[in-house]
Amino acid sequence: MISQALVDLWYGFGVAFQWHNLMWSFFGVLVGNLIGVLPGMGALSAISILLPLTYVMQPVPAILMLAGIFYGSQYGGAIGAILLNLPSHPPHAVTCLDGYPLTKQGKGGTALGITMICSFFAASVGIIVMIFASPLLVEVAFKFGPTEIFSIMLLGLLAGATMSRGSPLKGVAMTLFGLMCGVVGTDVNTGTIRFSFGLLDLSDGLELVAISMGLFGVADFLMSVNRMTIIGSGAKLSLRDMRPSKQELKTAFWPMVRGTAVGTLFGAMPGTGPTITTFVAYALERKISKTPEKFGTGMIAGVASPEASSHSKTQVDFIPTMSLGIPGDAVMALILGALLIQGIQPGPQLITEHPDIFWGLIASFWVGNVLLMVLNVPLIGVWVKLLQVPYRYLFPSALFFIAVGVFSTQNSLFQIWEVLAFGVIGAILMTLEFSVAPILLGFVLGPMVEENFRRALLLSRGDLGVFIERPISAWFIGASALLIALQVWAFLRRNKGKNKPQVPQTA
Repeated sequence: MISQALVDLWYGFGVAFQWHNLMWSFFGVLVGNLIGVLPGMGALSAISILLPLTYVMQPVPAILMLAGIFYGSQYGGAIGAILLNLPSHPPHAVTCLDGYPLTKQGKGGTALGITMICSFFAASVGIIVMIFASPLLVEVAFKFGPTEIFSIMLLGLLAGATMSRGSPLKGVAMTLFGLMCGVVGTDVNTGTIRFSFGLLDLSDGLELVAISMGLFGVADFLMSVNRMTIIGSGAKLSLRDMRPSKQELKTAFWPMVRGTAVGTLFGAMPGTGPTITTFVAYALERKISKTPEKFGTGMIAGVASPEASSHSKTQVDFIPTMSLGIPGDAVMALILGALLIQGIQPGPQLITEHPDIFWGLIASFWVGNVLLMVLNVPLIGVWVKLLQVPYRYLFPSALFFIAVGVFSTQNSLFQIWEVLAFGVIGAILMTLEFSVAPILLGFVLGPMVEENFRRALLLSRGDLGVFIERPISAWFIGASALLIALQVWAFLRRNKGKNKPQVPQTA
């Protein structure tokens, strides 16, 4: 099996090093790195804006570009977090706790150097796990029928809804809203137009591009529209500043290993976002540290562990997305949508039916991470300068490109109105402290869940017992039930603590 995996990996490098694939991979890494530096412009916004470009691209370069944006933004986000205490997206909020104090101590370059080393190490481990874990799923590929696919996607929906940031009940509500958006349009089985409210433009359903741009692009800008000052003041760094000493490398080594293990574990679990991963890695380091009180004052372990966990999770996230068709977070849901747009069905059979995409993607991870190492050493000064962009220029420019991008998909002004509508909805939901990521998860998985559920019932002649009679399906249904039970138990326990009567104090 190992020899076959190495042969497949060699084939993947042949695909990744084709000049047009290499060019788009480089473009994705560069754009992702740039977007990651700018606060408020995360991977979701970048992928949403560039998603229309994939319509006219071949599947392999399209996916390589989107993947490059994803893991390129992970390192870019650490730059703003460490140098200016400005995380571009939530996973890097933990890095601010010790990264920025290191910068104030004059060790910002050291923190960036350690981040670069941790990112490459953790990504490499994640890639190796993906190489040897994913092909195991090929052996059970033909055991996955509509019954098993429905059960595993149900688990993914529940995990994404209940483990999202904030209240689990709010996460479930947002997932249901996404499911409702997903069933708008023409029914695949009957040809009936559903929930279109008489609008012919909705006969083909809502557009993934419009929803993603609205929820993660326009909504973020509407939330920050009153911030018209310069994003950051910049900082000066030299290449020598980015070289950690032997003692600093020794201090960072075991936190890096533990963070990589945490990220790898959480990456294989659908529905666990990167923010949860980095917080768990940071909490673990603080728990086992001999000096936990020093965390938050500039501890190298406080930078190495969460950054390693973030990068390893980024790579391993592709295992459930590509091999099982279950996205681990909102970005993975968007990449899953890009595959579906290309007419490619993610799942256990993807490895055998589209080996050029799967193995080319794995090989491009290593190529892309090497490009990140090469890019960030000489361009660190450029990224710092970009933090001085006035928000009053960034805001209208991004809105213009969003409008152009969504109009170019179908040359329809209706799509722009969709973006605006979901942008307003997203801003309102974010103001009310609802997480909008489960909406995208429900929208992408909803139609597939419905289709496989109905297909399974057709094959079983309406017998619901088929979902617990088939062993694989029964396991996933059991896991879904356990997840619901744990959330109900946690909810009742919290309410019990709140409703506990207070004993009046006597004078």
